[in-house]
Amino acid sequence: MGFTGFGKKARTFDLEAMFEQTRRTAVERSRKTLEAREKEEEMNREKELRRQNEDIEPTSSGAHVVRDCSKSSSRDTSSSESEESSGSSDDELIGPPLPLKMREEPSNHIEEDILGPLPPPLYEEVEEDDDDDGDSEEEENPVQKIPDSHEITLKHGTKTVSALGLDPSGARLVTGGYDYDVKFWDFAGMDASFKAFRSLQPCECHQIKSLQYSNTGDMILVVSGSSQAKVIDRDGFEVMECIKGDQYIVDMANTKGHTAMLHTGSWHPKIKGEFMTCSNDATVRTWEVENPRKQRSVFKPRTMQGKKVIPTTCTYSRDGNLIAAACQNGSIQIWDRNMTVHPKFHYKQAHDPGTDTSCVAFSYDGNVLASRGGDDTLKLWDIRQFNKPLFSASGLPTMFPMTDCCFSPDDKLIVTGTSVQRGCGSGKLVFFERRTFQRVYEIDITDASVVRCLWHPKLNQIMVGTGNGLAKVYYDPNKSQRGAKLCVVKTQRKAKQAETLTQDYIITPHALPMFREPRQRSTRKQLEKDRLDPLKSHKPEPPVAGPGRGGRVGTHGGTLSSYIVKNIALDKTDDSNPREAILRHAKAAEDNPYWVSPAYSKTQPKTMFAQVESDDEEAKNEPEWKKRKI
Repeated sequence: MGFTGFGKKARTFDLEAMFEQTRRTAVERSRKTLEAREKEEEMNREKELRRQNEDIEPTSSGAHVVRDCSKSSSRDTSSSESEESSGSSDDELIGPPLPLKMREEPSNHIEEDILGPLPPPLYEEVEEDDDDDGDSEEEENPVQKIPDSHEITLKHGTKTVSALGLDPSGARLVTGGYDYDVKFWDFAGMDASFKAFRSLQPCECHQIKSLQYSNTGDMILVVSGSSQAKVIDRDGFEVMECIKGDQYIVDMANTKGHTAMLHTGSWHPKIKGEFMTCSNDATVRTWEVENPRKQRSVFKPRTMQGKKVIPTTCTYSRDGNLIAAACQNGSIQIWDRNMTVHPKFHYKQAHDPGTDTSCVAFSYDGNVLASRGGDDTLKLWDIRQFNKPLFSASGLPTMFPMTDCCFSPDDKLIVTGTSVQRGCGSGKLVFFERRTFQRVYEIDITDASVVRCLWHPKLNQIMVGTGNGLAKVYYDPNKSQRGAKLCVVKTQRKAKQAETLTQDYIITPHALPMFREPRQRSTRKQLEKDRLDPLKSHKPEPPVAGPGRGGRVGTHGGTLSSYIVKNIALDKTDDSNPREAILRHAKAAEDNPYWVSPAYSKTQPKTMFAQVESDDEEAKNEPEWKKRKI
């Protein structure tokens, strides 16, 4: 009995060393394979040269002289460079001889390191050149890549759609609005009716301000007007809720959560389960889904004088190493994710002070930052030289604190929306070219403001949230993938009709005359009749007065003692007059005073009754002045 080898140290493996050894082995094998292939090619080359020499030997000596002379003259003259290049290329090529067209071409088209079969014929190269020209034309005109040929409209509600979220795969869209509702849309499950498959209110009576899927697509960050952000799963069930901080603590870094209204939030693009929120308590906090009872870190934006300033929007960089926030004083501050004290970049006059910057977004290459200001401007910044904006565009009115801006999937266009007053025009989706920042394209969305916009990189479709409760999806059948294309082709489901009966059944037996109830001529009489019926009127039972009757217990209770008191000791019902009952014993008490009178016989005074005078005696005793007056 016992374990063999018990107590021995477990063997450890160095993965880096194993990977390095594997890489070296692969390099060595590749080198040996390449050397063997080169030897084989040299042998084939020598055989080809021998065949050529055998073909040349039967020719005359004069031909040798002519060829030698031509070769010597071609080496001396500068006009024979093409022949030398062709000769060198013949020596370097492997395999059968080249076609005639390729022999006439210069040898610079063939690289020295080419292994394997020969290059394709010349006409394929021409086709590739044509394709390159077409690509260059598309690169010169990125407007052609905008998918706006078709659109579908999703009816969220009647109030502003203030939040949009699309999962990384592009299968589900989630919308939130000022009506507190969050609706889920499944492109693969919808038909042409475009109805949401689920609607809920995760934050009760708070407006939804931001919705975003995690990088894995299994969770949704919900930011509302409350101080506590929530995380729900794909089906709408709550996963976690952030804790609320103590609003009576001065230093916000010592609280466990936000103490004021939230503005927006964002998931970390690389780390699963980490997200960020900003609030009116002048802090930006990072959280972990596994630890909802306390934030991970706290960033406190400050002015140049060191005073508190409220962040209105925040986001992660594409690699997740930087955190950018725009504040109410018009500044943009960027921190290193692991350094919470001082910002890495700080530009104090990015937008007008007192205006809410509604969005900051990083480009896909991570070098450019776009900011959508409340001063009706859109600006572009290079974070490598964060001292002035690269470009600025004005005349973009906004009336919502969450107006979006985003980059196209190829990083060549920047998209934002404009706001309008009700009945004063239509909201537009405006496209700017990143290289020149020119206004290259516009799309009229609807007769309301454009609040949210989202350009999905995989689907190549643009989602737009408007101020009149609509969510629109723009796509192109040729340039877009899946998404709205899946539900457009499906016909609208018809309502299921009742199955027809094959036999004659009596569906309403009371319709027969013998079972038919008498028809009431007046509803008032019927109501009066029902009022008298205790069952139909649900008349409550009256309280029990006195002892219980009919199996009901009286008001004194149901114990044995209460029963005895009610039914034996106190149950002496006497309906006679109480005065007569007392006077009935008056004569016996007067004749035989036994109980009360003997006790007071010595101290009881004698009874003296007042004498009542008659009316004549009273008239005689009246004074004279009363008589005169009468």
